[in-house]
Amino acid sequence: MSDPLGRGADPREYDAVLLCVPDSEIASAAARVNSGLLVGHCSGASGLELLAPHEAFSLHPLMTIADDDGAARFAGAGAAIAGSTPRALELARGLALALEMRPFELAERDRAAYHAAASIASNFLVTLEAAAERLAVEAGADREVLVELVRATVDNWARLGPREALTGPVARGDEPTVAAQRAAVAERAPDLLPMFDALVDATRVLARDAQPSAPTREVAQV
Repeated sequence: MSDPLGRGADPREYDAVLLCVPDSEIASAAARVNSGLLVGHCSGASGLELLAPHEAFSLHPLMTIADDDGAARFAGAGAAIAGSTPRALELARGLALALEMRPFELAERDRAAYHAAASIASNFLVTLEAAAERLAVEAGADREVLVELVRATVDNWARLGPREALTGPVARGDEPTVAAQRAAVAERAPDLLPMFDALVDATRVLARDAQPSAPTREVAQV
């Protein structure tokens, strides 16, 4: 693989071009590429039609990169791939494997749902933890006291799935504690109350779905 080329570079000596640009710039960037090359993008939400009339592919690393320190690691991450031809699809697969990612094919009709799942799993998780951090600070604690709890929760979800990983007052039907939490949120951060209520409702549904198959066991409840 070659080093990245900058804006305006001439890619004619290469067989394929992978565009790493914002979604809104994909079509215009693709229009500047010489015909005859395979052209791909790294977007999870955008379809291959933005690359027409090129033989097209896409490779979306299912990974978050929060800074530019050069330490991004893709090994083990999922990679959503697509191709307008078998050759283009195999190129996307080969690039993913070269980066030690786990490629899986993504149909055009599934892109929006897939990308929404990624946003919930990553972006919205940060928003949720920001709310938790804010309440912790209000109570005299800080982000650090929550870190190991968050890591253990994610590990449990990955290992057990959502129903078995769920703990806490909603899961055990402790409504007085839930009410006390709600009152504290209303007092300390009232703008967070709609999110709190929505999450309690969603957690009740998950807990109810989990109960028929949940084994009896002694666990530490948060």
